Amino acid sequence: MHTPHIRPSRRTLLTLIGSSLVAGSLPLIASQTATASAVGLDDPAKKEIAMKLVSSAENSSLDWKAQYKYIEDIGDGRGYTAGIIGFCSGTGDMLDLVELYTRRKPGNVLAKYLPALREVNGGDSHEGLDPGFPADWRRAAQDTAFQQAQNDERDRVYFNPAVAQGKADGIGALGQFTYYDAVVMHGNGDDSTSFGNIRRRALAKAKPPAQGGDEVTYLNAFLDARVWAMKQEEAHSDTTRVDTEQRVFVRKRNLNLDTPLDWKVYGDSYHIG
Repeated sequence: MHTPHIRPSRRTLLTLIGSSLVAGSLPLIASQTATASAVGLDDPAKKEIAMKLVSSAENSSLDWKAQYKYIEDIGDGRGYTAGIIGFCSGTGDMLDLVELYTRRKPGNVLAKYLPALREVNGGDSHEGLDPGFPADWRRAAQDTAFQQAQNDERDRVYFNPAVAQGKADGIGALGQFTYYDAVVMHGNGDDSTSFGNIRRRALAKAKPPAQGGDEVTYLNAFLDARVWAMKQEEAHSDTTRVDTEQRVFVRKRNLNLDTPLDWKVYGDSYHIG
């Protein structure tokens, strides 16, 4: 792992989001009849690209599958951050994940921490988790059932809703990725920096293709709104994952997120051939 500033991107507290995000639904889902003409981000090959792109920003590595075992407290007020999408002990999504894993595999190594995870939800406390939780998380990460639970929660809460909204807005794989990355970082609560409000700021400046707008113009408006949101919180203030990653693809009009892809995050260069 690099120094902690390489992992600045943590969502606003999911506890503020309530049941809408827990249920995996984003508000403002427009007509589902509008779909991008090309392959969507949910195509397996495109989804693999998306996972690598997020991992480059979240973990300074393209090897996203190596992150099942990742766990640390990055000092952002959200307790432990862990796994492939940065599930947090203080934001509810880690609790949901361990509950799912325990329903599927009762008596697993993390099940005994469920009472503590319920208690620390909403804050940064480790009470009831230390000292054993990190080691047990890494142990659980060797279990394919836990890996699958991480995949499924990532899809339910973040990936699927973002892709659905992107398709409804008529944007292609790149645009759907910009949505996904925003939901990963900001969640979709009621605060001004949530995904829904970022999208609303963009809609005030440009129309998406589903409303007759130009896709590149709309994506630039969305990324402008995203950068604004990132700068509202010190932990998110480094905007290179937009500036030297997503904007690079937009400038090249690579709306289908076709390979090869070259970008930088936090000064590190990455390539997908």
